[in-house]
Amino acid sequence: MRAAKIVYKPVGLALGAISGMLAGAVFKKAWKVLGHDGDAPDATDEERTWREILLAATLQGAIFAGVKAAVDRAGATATRGLTGTWPG
Repeated sequence: MRAAKIVYKPVGLALGAISGMLAGAVFKKAWKVLGHDGDAPDATDEERTWREILLAATLQGAIFAGVKAAVDRAGATATRGLTGTWPG
């Protein structure tokens, strides 16, 4: 394993935690923009419709994937800028 990969591991873990928190905040805001006052439904929430549950899950998954990809890419780009080596 290259040294850049080893050094990047803890950075990648920290970026993963940050991206999770950021994605959660973005999802909550998006859910409110869609006109929902409360929290997003859980899959077992009996009072919510299938449509609402599937919409929430799809939106949440897309936001989490997009934010994670953006944060991971920014971290890799910054690492290359600092070390001259791509961490992947």
